[in-house]
Amino acid sequence: MKWSTRITDMLKIQYPILQGGLAYLAYADLAAAVSNAGGFGQITAMSLPDAQALRRELRRTKGLTDKPFGVNFSIGMHRNDHMQMVQAAMEEGIPAVTITGGNPAPILEMLNSTPIHTLVLVSSRAQAQKAERLGASAVIVVGHEGGGHVGRDEVGTIVLVPEVVDAVRIPVIASGGIGDGRGWMAAHALGAEGIQMGTRFIATQECRNASIVYKNAMLEAGSANTVVLKRSIGQPARALWSPLTEKILKSEIAAPGHVAFKNEISGKANKRLLYDGSIEEGFGWAGQVTGLIKDVPTVSGLIERMVREAEDIRCKWGNLS
Repeated sequence: MKWSTRITDMLKIQYPILQGGLAYLAYADLAAAVSNAGGFGQITAMSLPDAQALRRELRRTKGLTDKPFGVNFSIGMHRNDHMQMVQAAMEEGIPAVTITGGNPAPILEMLNSTPIHTLVLVSSRAQAQKAERLGASAVIVVGHEGGGHVGRDEVGTIVLVPEVVDAVRIPVIASGGIGDGRGWMAAHALGAEGIQMGTRFIATQECRNASIVYKNAMLEAGSANTVVLKRSIGQPARALWSPLTEKILKSEIAAPGHVAFKNEISGKANKRLLYDGSIEEGFGWAGQVTGLIKDVPTVSGLIERMVREAEDIRCKWGNLS
């Protein structure tokens, strides 16, 4: 079966499946594996120390795949060098970028006169409309089920996606709570032209930076074993439950404000679980889709399974009378 949408045409990919930016995890091995399997892999720019490190990672990825891949710019990571990183991506010939976690206007303005496609992560209709006005090529709509930063309005994917589809003309990509062929097809039914998965791609063999403890915690977690942190400062983000996230939640109640828990919610604390496997002293972002994750396949095995599931659903839909 063909999977042609405006997203596959735009990104020149076989399947409209994007890999999320995944801070500290989305590097060459994972991105190349996703692209080689027919999806669209991404490198996390702002987890790298500088523009030269980004260039090296992009070149390493090019050595692993001849398929298109992109770069994610998480511009809310309290750094001021993201424009230099964008310049490096431009010079390396990257076909598309995704922008998350802050005001996308400066990057969109920089790239609108170039052939680079720009995809902006949004969590509301208003944000999607703003991205469209600023010239974004597409929007990635994340529902409240998603891992990492989610919307303040706490609207789920099944409602938010069609709301945005009805409000913009540019293509919509659905994200949040999607981890198999059923979720993929549900996204299309809602009007999306592609999907983005983050949490599900962490639990794959090619996500080599993620510790086995982190992956096993996902396998063991149900859909209810995640918590939303940082509500008290207006930056809600979903993570796996852990002793540290429990401590953070108590700190938010006792003394709202970032100063009260900034050390516990830092990148260093994040990497203590991601890299070191410390479930007691670290935390890891994850969406409610953990309830559907039962194995750690190769990326190609995961995407092949999703395609089979989705094709079965398409056949069943065709037989409906």
